[in-house]
This record gives sequence, structure tokens and C-alpha cells, in this order.
Amino acid sequence: MSSRIRVVVAKPGLDGHDRGAKVVARALRDAGMEVIYTGLHQTPEQIVETAIQEDADAVGLSVLSGAHMTLFRRVLELLGERDARDIVVFGGGIIPEADIPELQQLGVAKIFTPGATTRSIVEWVRANVAQAVA
Repeated sequence: MSSRIRVVVAKPGLDGHDRGAKVVARALRDAGMEVIYTGLHQTPEQIVETAIQEDADAVGLSVLSGAHMTLFRRVLELLGERDARDIVVFGGGIIPEADIPELQQLGVAKIFTPGATTRSIVEWVRANVAQAVA
């Protein structure tokens, strides 16, 4: 019996727009994954604590505020400090193409930019996070 993929969907920082995060959370849930949505204005510390407490396989961060470099970096640092680097970090939002290689170098597994379909996100999570669950 295989485990269901567990994903924490989070809105770090001061950004108050969460429609996209909620759409992604619902799509992942409808695809059979367990989804924990943290709500707005989460600190990286809160997100990492939730991911560890919920035994998450992945964390999806939605950032529209322009603070993506700082927020992704801090989440990854905290996961490392907590010996939880096995939790896959992916994200999306208003993130310039030029910043994506640096985010990937930091350890972000995938960035979805505006226009990404929920189907492509679900398929990516299944293909890339399911390996960690199996």
C-alpha cells in the first residue's frame, strides 16, 4: 500500500493574495494528495515547523511580493537546520525568469510561473515527489 503524497502549501511573507495558492491546493487535493494550506502571512519558521509536524513530502510556496529570493532561501536553510532536506520545495508566483536558476541552485526543485496549468503542477508533483514517498 503506497502512502499519499503530503504537501504543505504556504504563503510566506506579507503578500495578501492567495487565490493562486488555494487553486493549486485544491488541484493537488482533487488529485488525491493530502494538502495542508497554512494561510496567509506565514514566516519561514512557521512553514518549516508545519512541514515537519505534518510529515510533509513537499512544500509549495506561493510568492507574489517580490521577496522570493529571501523567502525561499530561508525556508531551505531552516529545512537544512532541521535535517529535513528530503522535503521537496517547489513554488510559483511572480518570479522573474532570471531568478529561477539561482533558486534552483539554492535547492528549489521547480518554479511555476504565471500561466502554468494546475494539471502541469499536479503531474510534476506526482512525478517528482512520489519518488520520495515510495
